[in-house]
Amino acid sequence: MSSALKNLSDFTTDNLPDISDKTFAIVVSEWNTDVTHALYTGAYDTLLKYGAKEENIISAKVPGSFELSLGAQKMAQQANIDAVICLGCVIQGETRHFDFICQAVADGITNVSLKFDKPVIFGVLTPNTQEQAMDRAGGKHGNKGDEAAITAIKMLGI
Repeated sequence: MSSALKNLSDFTTDNLPDISDKTFAIVVSEWNTDVTHALYTGAYDTLLKYGAKEENIISAKVPGSFELSLGAQKMAQQANIDAVICLGCVIQGETRHFDFICQAVADGITNVSLKFDKPVIFGVLTPNTQEQAMDRAGGKHGNKGDEAAITAIKMLGI
């Protein structure tokens, strides 16, 4: 559902698994830092809120969203990592670059998840404008980082 119709920080927390002994990696893009830092804060705070320990949250920065797949793979291949959360933002421009990057990132993150049989979460915004990005990174539509963290937690319960 479009986030224009839904707050990304509204989700059900029924039957969440105990994550006190789980280790999470958050891989975050440095491109569009205002947005990605807000997404990171949302994900980090949500993990803590629902029982993760600070020492069990590992952070890794990558230059841009395209690099999220390799960053996720490097985290997922570590036996102690239970779930990986990928956070980025690709804003539509005037060229097809947007389309290629978004598709590559989606495919790459999916492939890492399947390869390592671990939750690898797509927390990448693909808005048309900077304003739309900020609306989804803690603004009027909530925070996609919150949603990505809850998704990781829920997937660990499957």
